[in-house]
Amino acid sequence: MSQLILGIESSCDETGVALVQMPQDGSVPTLLSHALHSQIDMHRAYGGVVPELASRDHIRRVLPLTQQVMNESGKTLQDIDVVAFTRGPGLAGALLVGAGVACALGAALDKPVLGVHHLEGHLLSPFLSEDPPEFPFIALLVSGGHTQLMRVDGVGRYEILGETIDDAAGEAFDKSAKVMGLPYPGGPVLSKLADEGDPEAFKLPRPLLHSGDLDFSFAGLKTAVLTQAKKLGDDLPARKADLAASAQAAIVEVLVKKTINALRQTGMNRVVVAGGVGANKKLREQLNHECAKRKIRVHYPELHLCTDNGAMIAMAAAMRIQAGQQTPDKTYAFDVKPRWPLDAIVEAA
Repeated sequence: MSQLILGIESSCDETGVALVQMPQDGSVPTLLSHALHSQIDMHRAYGGVVPELASRDHIRRVLPLTQQVMNESGKTLQDIDVVAFTRGPGLAGALLVGAGVACALGAALDKPVLGVHHLEGHLLSPFLSEDPPEFPFIALLVSGGHTQLMRVDGVGRYEILGETIDDAAGEAFDKSAKVMGLPYPGGPVLSKLADEGDPEAFKLPRPLLHSGDLDFSFAGLKTAVLTQAKKLGDDLPARKADLAASAQAAIVEVLVKKTINALRQTGMNRVVVAGGVGANKKLREQLNHECAKRKIRVHYPELHLCTDNGAMIAMAAAMRIQAGQQTPDKTYAFDVKPRWPLDAIVEAA
């Protein structure tokens, strides 16, 4: 007998709902259906995410998306066994929408609920792919304001090997795009523009590349891009693609070399890349190339599941239940954790 897990994600500017089927034999859960609404068009006018607008839009979207998921899966709300939601980290108001809806739905259906760590959702999202990984592995988590290298021995068994000490990779993409005058969301726009440029046109720094540890720092790179943009002055429009390509090359080189160093130091032969930056084409190409030379397996989420989504929340909930790391319950009073380090997850979360 399998269980159905409904997952609700509302931590920032995407509303995601999904239904995952969790087999009782301990095999990998499967995605039945998912629906996603992005707020990019709404926030573009402001050049970034406006928290109040994000929260209000989640309120409008979450129930219609839930109904869409149920219709596509051929299931009813009464068939749901557990309602999972993103508890943190993220925007407080946005998190409260998802948590409130999930707990209200659980109470109405008399079903247990379970709060999930957003980053753990990203970390486990490659298990939704056609080629799911096996434990243990090294994980490169590159999501929004987070860049971390972790040793992952199982669900809830994480050791942080290195992390960003200032700007994360995603922030470096976005902030570099902003100083170049590219529209929101900057990171994907910069990556697309970089395809037209020369990655060796400008010598930009590779912060901490030879530090000997596995930590990251991208704030200096953003400053270097700003300085170069100012130097170009009126020539910037004609050289924008070259600057974009050079910035991307610097970020990707640091991510790839640090990941290879983590694999070398731990002796692992498998790596998982998760989070929005994991969709970057150059990162995938270069990491695949370096890992192939060393006969190391690389796993990614499906491209459409790299951004925030409900599928990863439902999957993380299912895998935590399977691993005995967390038990859903019928406590419908809830709180959210806008700031919540991944290594702070404990068995009694």
